[in-house]
Amino acid sequence: MLRVGSLDGNPYIGVCCAASENHALVSAPVEQRVLDDLSEVLGVEVILTTVGGSSVVGSLVAMNSNGIVLSNLVEEHELGRMPSSLNVGFMPEKVNAAGNNILVNDTAACVHPGASRGTVGMLEEVFEVEVQKRSVAGLDTVGSACLVTSKGILCHPLTSEEELKDLSGFFKVPASVATLNYGTAYIGACAVANSRGAYVGSSSTPIELGKVEDGLGLY
Repeated sequence: MLRVGSLDGNPYIGVCCAASENHALVSAPVEQRVLDDLSEVLGVEVILTTVGGSSVVGSLVAMNSNGIVLSNLVEEHELGRMPSSLNVGFMPEKVNAAGNNILVNDTAACVHPGASRGTVGMLEEVFEVEVQKRSVAGLDTVGSACLVTSKGILCHPLTSEEELKDLSGFFKVPASVATLNYGTAYIGACAVANSRGAYVGSSSTPIELGKVEDGLGLY
């Protein structure tokens, strides 16, 4: 299932929302209609929260079915809103915008090449997957450059064929390039998705939506 929308008029869904197979975190305030859409399209529980008092939840959170990693700016009362079933970790360094700097599904994860060895170990423990330090299309912010699920990975349009092949093999899903929100190259900033569906920025064109459906196997 695929649906287009915005969060309080903002079509950059991935900046304000993070999602996995079981949960979605989104910043308040959000219209009830949008919460209902997210829950229906992704088939998940939707949790309203901030991270470090900020509304850019999608930029500050990365998660899969096993765990959630947050910016080290997160506050205690915000942690209390996180799903109790998940392992929890924190980005302990300058590269602490977890959503921008981590690309993860239930098979593997990539992280900003500047991440420390200790951070890589923490990510492996929290997500329970293999973690690789790498850039994509010359960009270190792999979480904003790409969008991955258990069915596919969409990448920045300048991603090379060799990179697509490597990413496909690492994440064990087909890889392709796309844009969203009328030509925006930072796919991860424009949408959230899982194996059941995608909620995509309302500025996206029909051709772009078709690439999401094809690339993420949403038929």
